[in-house]
Amino acid sequence: MSLSSYQIRWFNHLADIAQGEWDALAIPLKTPFLEWEWLNTLETSGSVTAETGWLPTHLTVWKGQSLVGAAPLYVKGHSYGEFVFDNQWADLAQRMGIRYYPKLVGMTPITPAEGYRFLIAPGENEAVITELMVRAIDEFCTNHRLSGCHFLYVDPEWRSQMNEYGYSTWINHNYVWQNQEYQNFDDYLGVFNANQRRNIKRERKSVRAEGLNLTTVTGAEIQPQLFSQMYAFYADTCDKFGWWGSKYLTPEFFEQLHENYRHRVLFVTATGKDPSIPVGMSFCITKGDRLYGRYWGSSEEVDCLHFDACYYTPIEWAIQHGIQIFDPGAGGRHKKRRGFPATANYSLHRFYHPQFGRILRDYLEEFNELQQQEIISINQDLPMKIATELKVDR
Repeated sequence: MSLSSYQIRWFNHLADIAQGEWDALAIPLKTPFLEWEWLNTLETSGSVTAETGWLPTHLTVWKGQSLVGAAPLYVKGHSYGEFVFDNQWADLAQRMGIRYYPKLVGMTPITPAEGYRFLIAPGENEAVITELMVRAIDEFCTNHRLSGCHFLYVDPEWRSQMNEYGYSTWINHNYVWQNQEYQNFDDYLGVFNANQRRNIKRERKSVRAEGLNLTTVTGAEIQPQLFSQMYAFYADTCDKFGWWGSKYLTPEFFEQLHENYRHRVLFVTATGKDPSIPVGMSFCITKGDRLYGRYWGSSEEVDCLHFDACYYTPIEWAIQHGIQIFDPGAGGRHKKRRGFPATANYSLHRFYHPQFGRILRDYLEEFNELQQQEIISINQDLPMKIATELKVDR
Protein backbone atom coordinates (compact mmCIF):
# COMPACT_ATOMS: atom_id res chain seq x y z
CA MET A 1 0.00 0.00 0.00
CA SER A 2 1.36 3.46 -0.90
CA LEU A 3 2.07 6.20 1.64
CA SER A 4 -0.70 8.26 0.06
CA SER A 5 -3.19 5.80 1.55
CA TYR A 6 -2.41 7.14 5.03
CA GLN A 7 -3.26 10.45 6.66
CA ILE A 8 -1.31 12.16 9.45
CA ARG A 9 -3.28 13.98 12.15
CA TRP A 10 -2.06 15.72 15.33
CA PHE A 11 -4.10 16.04 18.53
CA ASN A 12 -3.63 18.26 21.58
CA HIS A 13 -6.08 16.27 23.70
CA LEU A 14 -6.19 12.50 23.93
CA ALA A 15 -9.91 12.77 24.70
CA ASP A 16 -10.41 13.80 21.06
CA ILE A 17 -9.36 10.28 20.01
CA ALA A 18 -11.87 7.50 20.63
CA GLN A 19 -10.75 5.26 23.47
CA GLY A 20 -11.65 2.12 21.55
CA GLU A 21 -9.53 3.16 18.56
CA TRP A 22 -6.51 3.98 20.72
CA ASP A 23 -6.75 0.93 22.98
CA ALA A 24 -7.02 -1.43 20.02
CA LEU A 25 -3.37 -0.50 19.49
CA ALA A 26 -2.31 -0.14 23.14
CA ILE A 27 -3.95 -3.08 24.93
CA PRO A 28 -1.87 -5.76 23.14
CA LEU A 29 1.36 -4.20 24.45
CA LYS A 30 3.05 -5.39 27.64
CA THR A 31 3.11 -1.93 29.22
CA PRO A 32 -0.05 -0.54 30.83
CA PHE A 33 1.18 3.04 30.61
CA LEU A 34 0.31 3.67 26.96
CA GLU A 35 -3.34 2.80 27.43
CA TRP A 36 -5.89 5.55 26.80
CA GLU A 37 -7.27 5.66 30.33
CA TRP A 38 -3.90 6.24 32.01
CA LEU A 39 -2.75 8.88 29.53
CA ASN A 40 -6.11 10.63 29.37
CA THR A 41 -6.40 10.76 33.16
CA LEU A 42 -3.04 12.49 33.32
CA GLU A 43 -4.45 15.19 31.04
CA THR A 44 -8.00 15.58 32.37
CA SER A 45 -6.82 15.65 36.01
CA GLY A 46 -4.68 18.71 35.27
CA SER A 47 -1.45 16.81 35.95
CA VAL A 48 -0.12 16.90 32.37
CA THR A 49 -1.07 20.09 30.54
CA ALA A 50 0.52 23.00 28.73
CA GLU A 51 0.35 24.89 32.03
CA THR A 52 2.49 22.25 33.76
CA GLY A 53 5.00 22.24 30.90
CA TRP A 54 3.65 19.17 29.07
CA LEU A 55 1.85 20.25 25.89
CA PRO A 56 0.14 17.13 24.49
CA THR A 57 0.95 16.84 20.78
CA HIS A 58 -0.11 13.33 19.88
CA LEU A 59 0.76 11.95 16.45
CA THR A 60 -1.72 9.65 14.73
CA VAL A 61 -1.87 7.82 11.41
CA TRP A 62 -5.22 7.00 9.81
CA LYS A 63 -6.22 4.73 6.97
CA GLY A 64 -9.64 5.89 6.02
CA GLN A 65 -11.59 6.11 9.28
CA SER A 66 -9.34 3.64 11.11
CA LEU A 67 -6.52 4.57 13.48
CA VAL A 68 -3.50 2.47 12.47
CA GLY A 69 -0.62 4.31 14.15
CA ALA A 70 -0.17 6.55 17.19
CA ALA A 71 2.48 8.06 19.42
CA PRO A 72 1.85 9.98 22.65
CA LEU A 73 4.11 13.04 22.36
CA TYR A 74 4.61 16.22 24.35
CA VAL A 75 6.26 19.54 23.59
CA LYS A 76 8.27 20.51 26.66
CA GLY A 77 9.96 23.64 27.90
CA HIS A 78 11.75 21.88 30.76
CA SER A 79 13.03 18.40 31.68
CA TYR A 80 11.12 17.81 34.92
CA GLY A 81 9.24 14.55 35.31
CA GLU A 82 11.26 12.67 32.71
CA PHE A 83 13.76 10.80 34.94
CA VAL A 84 16.28 10.78 32.10
CA PHE A 85 18.43 13.67 33.18
CA ASP A 86 19.58 15.77 30.24
CA ASN A 87 20.23 18.98 32.15
CA GLN A 88 23.90 18.90 31.19
CA TRP A 89 22.86 18.84 27.54
CA ALA A 90 20.75 21.94 28.07
CA ASP A 91 23.73 23.63 29.75
CA LEU A 92 25.99 22.72 26.82
CA ALA A 93 23.46 24.08 24.34
CA GLN A 94 23.33 27.36 26.25
CA ARG A 95 27.13 27.67 26.17
CA MET A 96 27.04 27.05 22.42
CA GLY A 97 24.35 29.64 21.89
CA ILE A 98 21.79 26.99 20.87
CA ARG A 99 18.22 26.94 22.14
CA TYR A 100 17.58 23.55 23.80
CA TYR A 101 13.95 24.16 24.74
CA PRO A 102 11.33 23.54 23.56
CA LYS A 103 11.88 19.91 22.66
CA LEU A 104 9.61 17.01 21.70
CA VAL A 105 9.37 14.09 24.14
CA GLY A 106 7.79 10.68 23.63
CA MET A 107 7.09 8.91 26.92
CA THR A 108 4.38 8.28 29.43
CA PRO A 109 4.69 11.48 31.48
CA ILE A 110 6.05 11.20 35.02
CA THR A 111 6.39 7.43 34.59
CA PRO A 112 9.92 6.02 34.44
CA ALA A 113 8.85 2.56 33.28
CA GLU A 114 10.10 0.68 30.23
CA GLY A 115 7.84 0.11 27.25
CA TYR A 116 7.43 3.26 25.14
CA ARG A 117 7.07 2.66 21.42
CA PHE A 118 4.91 3.67 18.49
CA LEU A 119 1.48 2.09 18.62
CA ILE A 120 0.76 0.30 15.34
CA ALA A 121 -2.33 -1.71 14.46
CA PRO A 122 -1.85 -5.48 14.17
CA GLY A 123 -1.69 -6.58 10.56
CA GLU A 124 -0.42 -3.25 9.27
CA ASN A 125 3.00 -2.83 7.64
CA GLU A 126 4.97 -1.68 10.67
CA ALA A 127 8.00 -0.53 8.66
CA VAL A 128 5.90 1.68 6.38
CA ILE A 129 3.96 3.30 9.21
CA THR A 130 7.09 3.77 11.32
CA GLU A 131 8.85 5.55 8.45
CA LEU A 132 5.81 7.74 7.93
CA MET A 133 5.72 8.68 11.62
CA VAL A 134 9.46 9.42 11.76
CA ARG A 135 9.12 11.72 8.76
CA ALA A 136 6.14 13.48 10.33
CA ILE A 137 8.06 14.06 13.56
CA ASP A 138 11.08 15.43 11.70
CA GLU A 139 8.85 17.80 9.75
CA PHE A 140 7.00 18.89 12.89
CA CYS A 141 10.20 19.57 14.84
CA THR A 142 11.77 21.47 11.95
CA ASN A 143 8.69 23.59 11.30
CA HIS A 144 8.30 24.47 14.99
CA ARG A 145 12.03 24.97 15.61
CA LEU A 146 12.28 22.24 18.25
CA SER A 147 15.85 21.28 19.16
CA GLY A 148 15.27 17.55 19.12
CA CYS A 149 13.03 14.54 19.64
CA HIS A 150 13.53 12.22 22.63
CA PHE A 151 11.88 8.86 23.30
CA LEU A 152 12.35 7.79 26.92
CA TYR A 153 12.20 4.39 28.63
CA VAL A 154 11.67 2.69 25.32
CA ASP A 155 10.88 -0.92 24.53
CA PRO A 156 14.27 -2.62 23.94
CA GLU A 157 13.21 -4.26 20.68
CA TRP A 158 11.77 -1.01 19.37
CA ARG A 159 15.03 0.74 20.24
CA SER A 160 16.86 -1.45 17.74
CA GLN A 161 14.35 -0.55 15.02
CA MET A 162 14.66 3.17 15.71
CA ASN A 163 18.46 3.10 15.58
CA GLU A 164 18.02 2.41 11.87
CA TYR A 165 16.28 5.77 11.52
CA GLY A 166 19.22 7.68 12.96
CA TYR A 167 18.19 7.88 16.60
CA SER A 168 21.04 7.61 19.11
CA THR A 169 20.71 5.38 22.16
CA TRP A 170 21.46 6.56 25.68
CA ILE A 171 21.84 3.73 28.19
CA ASN A 172 20.95 4.24 31.84
CA HIS A 173 19.85 1.76 34.47
CA ASN A 174 17.31 1.11 37.16
CA TYR A 175 16.73 -1.85 39.47
CA VAL A 176 14.31 -4.59 38.42
CA TRP A 177 13.25 -7.82 40.13
CA GLN A 178 13.01 -10.90 37.95
CA ASN A 179 11.12 -13.99 38.98
CA GLN A 180 13.50 -16.94 39.06
CA GLU A 181 10.67 -19.50 39.04
CA TYR A 182 9.96 -18.85 42.72
CA GLN A 183 7.09 -20.84 44.19
CA ASN A 184 6.84 -18.82 47.40
CA PHE A 185 8.55 -16.08 49.41
CA ASP A 186 10.94 -18.57 51.02
CA ASP A 187 12.25 -19.43 47.53
CA TYR A 188 12.98 -15.75 47.00
CA LEU A 189 14.79 -15.59 50.35
CA GLY A 190 16.75 -18.68 49.44
CA VAL A 191 18.82 -16.93 46.75
CA PHE A 192 20.44 -14.56 49.27
CA ASN A 193 23.49 -15.23 51.38
CA ALA A 194 22.82 -16.01 55.03
CA ASN A 195 23.52 -12.49 56.25
CA GLN A 196 21.10 -10.77 53.87
CA ARG A 197 18.46 -13.46 54.37
CA ARG A 198 18.53 -12.73 58.12
CA ASN A 199 18.41 -9.01 57.39
CA ILE A 200 15.26 -9.26 55.27
CA LYS A 201 13.53 -11.40 57.90
CA ARG A 202 14.53 -8.91 60.59
CA GLU A 203 13.16 -5.99 58.58
CA ARG A 204 9.78 -7.66 58.13
CA LYS A 205 9.62 -8.67 61.80
CA SER A 206 10.35 -5.12 62.91
CA VAL A 207 7.27 -3.89 61.05
CA ARG A 208 5.05 -6.53 62.69
CA ALA A 209 6.56 -5.68 66.06
CA GLU A 210 5.09 -2.19 65.66
CA GLY A 211 1.64 -3.80 65.49
CA LEU A 212 1.21 -3.25 61.77
CA ASN A 213 -0.39 -5.66 59.34
CA LEU A 214 0.28 -5.41 55.59
CA THR A 215 -2.39 -6.47 53.13
CA THR A 216 -2.90 -6.18 49.38
CA VAL A 217 -6.04 -5.01 47.62
CA THR A 218 -6.67 -4.74 43.90
CA GLY A 219 -9.33 -4.08 41.30
CA ALA A 220 -12.95 -4.05 42.42
CA GLU A 221 -11.86 -4.67 46.02
CA ILE A 222 -10.48 -1.13 46.26
CA GLN A 223 -12.74 1.35 48.02
CA PRO A 224 -12.81 4.92 46.62
CA GLN A 225 -11.38 6.49 49.78
CA LEU A 226 -8.14 4.55 49.37
CA PHE A 227 -7.29 6.62 46.28
CA SER A 228 -7.65 9.92 48.14
CA GLN A 229 -5.67 8.47 51.04
CA MET A 230 -2.97 7.41 48.59
CA TYR A 231 -2.79 10.95 47.26
CA ALA A 232 -2.28 12.28 50.80
CA PHE A 233 0.60 9.84 51.34
CA TYR A 234 2.06 10.66 47.94
CA ALA A 235 1.89 14.40 48.54
CA ASP A 236 3.43 14.11 52.00
CA THR A 237 6.32 12.00 50.69
CA CYS A 238 6.98 14.53 47.92
CA ASP A 239 6.86 17.44 50.37
CA LYS A 240 9.49 15.80 52.55
CA PHE A 241 11.96 16.05 49.68
CA GLY A 242 11.26 19.73 49.05
CA TRP A 243 12.48 20.91 45.63
CA TRP A 244 13.30 17.32 44.64
CA GLY A 245 9.91 15.99 45.71
CA SER A 246 8.50 15.64 42.18
CA LYS A 247 4.88 16.29 43.18
CA TYR A 248 3.42 16.35 39.69
CA LEU A 249 0.06 14.64 40.18
CA THR A 250 -3.18 16.23 41.34
CA PRO A 251 -5.76 14.77 43.76
CA GLU A 252 -8.09 14.41 40.77
CA PHE A 253 -5.67 12.02 39.10
CA PHE A 254 -5.94 9.52 41.94
CA GLU A 255 -9.72 9.97 42.27
CA GLN A 256 -10.31 9.40 38.55
CA LEU A 257 -8.30 6.18 38.57
CA HIS A 258 -10.90 4.54 40.79
CA GLU A 259 -13.64 5.04 38.26
CA ASN A 260 -11.94 3.63 35.17
CA TYR A 261 -8.53 2.16 35.94
CA ARG A 262 -8.68 0.35 39.26
CA HIS A 263 -8.51 -2.99 37.43
CA ARG A 264 -4.79 -2.25 36.95
CA VAL A 265 -4.15 -0.96 40.49
CA LEU A 266 -2.59 -2.81 43.43
CA PHE A 267 -2.45 -1.12 46.84
CA VAL A 268 -0.40 -2.40 49.76
CA THR A 269 -1.89 -1.04 52.97
CA ALA A 270 -0.27 -1.04 56.41
CA THR A 271 -2.80 -0.81 59.23
CA GLY A 272 -2.65 -0.89 63.00
CA LYS A 273 -5.41 -1.12 65.57
CA ASP A 274 -7.97 0.42 63.22
CA PRO A 275 -7.94 -1.63 59.99
CA SER A 276 -9.90 1.10 58.17
CA ILE A 277 -7.18 3.74 58.56
CA PRO A 278 -3.89 2.98 56.79
CA VAL A 279 -0.69 4.06 58.51
CA GLY A 280 1.13 3.67 55.21
CA MET A 281 0.46 2.64 51.63
CA SER A 282 2.23 1.79 48.40
CA PHE A 283 0.68 2.07 44.96
CA CYS A 284 1.50 -0.34 42.12
CA ILE A 285 0.19 -0.92 38.60
CA THR A 286 -0.03 -4.41 37.14
CA LYS A 287 -0.69 -5.86 33.69
CA GLY A 288 -0.13 -9.41 32.50
CA ASP A 289 3.06 -10.70 34.08
CA ARG A 290 4.38 -7.21 34.94
CA LEU A 291 4.19 -5.21 38.17
CA TYR A 292 5.27 -1.58 38.52
CA GLY A 293 5.82 0.31 41.75
CA ARG A 294 4.75 3.95 41.56
CA TYR A 295 4.27 5.80 44.87
CA TRP A 296 4.30 5.32 48.60
CA GLY A 297 3.93 7.18 51.87
CA SER A 298 3.24 6.83 55.59
CA SER A 299 1.85 8.95 58.42
CA GLU A 300 4.28 7.49 60.96
CA GLU A 301 8.00 6.84 60.93
CA VAL A 302 8.17 3.06 61.19
CA ASP A 303 11.53 1.36 60.72
CA CYS A 304 11.61 -0.74 57.53
CA LEU A 305 7.98 -0.10 56.61
CA HIS A 306 9.12 1.34 53.28
CA PHE A 307 11.03 -1.85 52.43
CA ASP A 308 8.09 -4.10 53.30
CA ALA A 309 5.34 -2.04 51.65
CA CYS A 310 7.30 -1.27 48.49
CA TYR A 311 9.39 -4.44 48.00
CA TYR A 312 8.70 -7.49 50.16
CA THR A 313 4.90 -7.56 50.20
CA PRO A 314 4.64 -6.73 46.45
CA ILE A 315 7.20 -9.48 45.73
CA GLU A 316 5.14 -11.92 47.79
CA TRP A 317 2.03 -10.93 45.81
CA ALA A 318 3.98 -11.11 42.55
CA ILE A 319 5.10 -14.68 43.21
CA GLN A 320 1.56 -15.75 44.09
CA HIS A 321 0.18 -14.24 40.88
CA GLY A 322 2.83 -15.34 38.38
CA ILE A 323 4.43 -11.94 37.90
CA GLN A 324 7.75 -12.25 36.06
CA ILE A 325 9.02 -8.65 36.15
CA PHE A 326 8.64 -6.17 39.03
CA ASP A 327 9.97 -2.68 38.39
CA PRO A 328 9.67 -0.83 41.73
CA GLY A 329 10.35 2.65 40.33
CA ALA A 330 13.26 4.97 39.73
CA GLY A 331 16.44 5.30 41.80
CA GLY A 332 17.80 3.65 44.91
CA ARG A 333 20.89 1.49 45.13
CA HIS A 334 19.40 0.00 48.31
CA LYS A 335 17.16 -2.04 45.98
CA LYS A 336 20.01 -4.27 44.83
CA ARG A 337 20.35 -5.67 48.35
CA ARG A 338 16.75 -6.81 48.16
CA GLY A 339 16.94 -8.75 44.92
CA PHE A 340 16.68 -5.99 42.32
CA PRO A 341 19.75 -6.15 40.06
CA ALA A 342 20.80 -3.19 37.94
CA THR A 343 19.07 -3.46 34.59
CA ALA A 344 19.68 -1.35 31.50
CA ASN A 345 17.00 1.01 30.25
CA TYR A 346 17.17 2.94 27.01
CA SER A 347 16.26 6.32 25.61
CA LEU A 348 16.49 7.52 22.01
CA HIS A 349 17.56 10.97 20.87
CA ARG A 350 17.69 13.00 17.67
CA PHE A 351 19.09 16.54 17.54
CA TYR A 352 18.40 18.90 14.67
CA HIS A 353 21.43 21.16 15.12
CA PRO A 354 24.23 19.35 13.20
CA GLN A 355 27.18 20.38 15.39
CA PHE A 356 25.29 19.85 18.65
CA GLY A 357 24.04 16.47 17.47
CA ARG A 358 27.53 15.35 16.46
CA ILE A 359 28.98 16.27 19.87
CA LEU A 360 26.29 14.41 21.76
CA ARG A 361 26.49 11.31 19.57
CA ASP A 362 30.20 11.05 20.39
CA TYR A 363 29.43 11.61 24.07
CA LEU A 364 26.77 8.90 24.11
CA GLU A 365 29.09 6.29 22.62
CA GLU A 366 31.60 6.85 25.42
CA PHE A 367 28.97 7.16 28.16
CA ASN A 368 27.18 3.97 27.11
CA GLU A 369 30.37 1.93 27.41
CA LEU A 370 30.92 3.26 30.93
CA GLN A 371 27.29 2.63 31.86
CA GLN A 372 27.47 -0.99 30.75
CA GLN A 373 30.60 -1.46 32.86
CA GLU A 374 28.84 0.09 35.85
CA ILE A 375 25.87 -2.29 35.49
CA ILE A 376 28.25 -5.25 35.48
CA SER A 377 30.09 -3.88 38.51
CA ILE A 378 26.88 -3.34 40.50
CA ASN A 379 25.63 -6.84 39.78
CA GLN A 380 28.91 -8.42 40.81
CA ASP A 381 28.20 -7.11 44.31
CA LEU A 382 24.73 -8.57 44.80
CA PRO A 383 24.23 -10.31 48.19
CA MET A 384 23.46 -13.69 46.63
CA LYS A 385 24.72 -17.13 47.62
CA ILE A 386 25.90 -17.71 44.06
CA ALA A 387 25.85 -15.65 40.93
CA THR A 388 22.35 -15.79 39.48
CA GLU A 389 21.92 -15.79 35.73
CA LEU A 390 19.56 -12.92 35.08
CA LYS A 391 16.87 -12.97 32.43
CA VAL A 392 17.46 -10.14 30.00
CA ASP A 393 14.64 -10.66 27.49
CA ARG A 394 12.14 -8.14 28.79
